[in-house]
Amino acid sequence: MPNPFEDPDASYLVLVNDEGRHALWPVFVMVPDGWRSVFGEAPRAECLEYIEKSWTDMRPQSPAEALGVSK
Repeated sequence: MPNPFEDPDASYLVLVNDEGRHALWPVFVMVPDGWRSVFGEAPRAECLEYIEKSWTDMRPQSPAEALGVSK
């Protein structure tokens, strides 16, 4: 069985947590606590493109805010 997080033919969601981190998530897996869906249900490639365009600052949000950096 292929890894469900790497199946190019599956449908995915893009999740974001309170720190602004993004995750590619298979639609059939329950969204974990602390995360919310912001894009999808869509093909893997579209979700990865969304993540690439949206998650431009990899720093967690709370340390960035503490340094006075707006995300």
